[in-house]
Amino acid sequence: MQTRHIGNDSVGRIEVGAIGLGLMTFDQTGTQPREQLLGTVRAALDAGVTLFDTADAYGPGDELGAKAQGANESLVAGLLDELGVRDRVLLATKGGHVRTDRGEWALDSSATHLKEAVDASLQRLGVDQIALWQHHRPDPSVPYEDVIGTLREIHESGKVAMLGLSNADPEQIRLAHAVLGSALVSVQNQYSPAFRSSAPEIDVCEELELAFLPWSPLGGLGDAKDLAEKHPAFARVAEDRGVSPQQVALAWELAQSPVVIPIPGAKRPSSIQDSAAAADLELTADELAALDAS
Repeated sequence: MQTRHIGNDSVGRIEVGAIGLGLMTFDQTGTQPREQLLGTVRAALDAGVTLFDTADAYGPGDELGAKAQGANESLVAGLLDELGVRDRVLLATKGGHVRTDRGEWALDSSATHLKEAVDASLQRLGVDQIALWQHHRPDPSVPYEDVIGTLREIHESGKVAMLGLSNADPEQIRLAHAVLGSALVSVQNQYSPAFRSSAPEIDVCEELELAFLPWSPLGGLGDAKDLAEKHPAFARVAEDRGVSPQQVALAWELAQSPVVIPIPGAKRPSSIQDSAAAADLELTADELAALDAS
């Protein structure tokens, strides 16, 4: 697989596969056999996928309530250790979201919580330093400049090697970059054929040399009927090329900028194998123009 990089000369420049793996759905329902998840991790690595993304708020469904906090991190760490592949993965996580006793998602970007969240993630992941730690989502109750100040303290503590933002707008990205400098290496926002409003954030990331990690990069493709009705250009290109519409979507995203590294979710080996193949799908100028206009 072709590679792209996260980081810089100051904090370290790490080459990763151009397609990553979003881990939110791993065991999210509690119905996935462990061997299936192990197979998905194996298939991802065999295909050249090396950026794995989780978060401390990811975990099984709402029925577990607050007990879901950290469940995904613990699961993923255990899978990587069982396979003995820690050294092949850049494992990223996030903090700032919390799961409540009623199973709801809430925000807490207080300095106390974010610092405690880093410590808890370090323990669950079983590492001395988190490779990439991302602030999960702006919290209306905490000024963003205060959050960025906390992120700087967290980085200066040595507990995280690199920092990222998630769900940030261009102004917030610029503010963070001005304060954090080279410690800030990435932005993770929603971007897909159905959700393109993060295009300005991609432009800012390219300008500032930050990686842009689209979450839910396959969002909106839906079933065959939805695809034909809402995204016919993606369906046509897929049919002409003999590939899946998902591959076309990811290849289109990769073509938006050299800083883009999509992180599609997958729970089965076949799903991540199909997504990984998008890194080798080179779309023509005419195809890209049709997809851009769709």
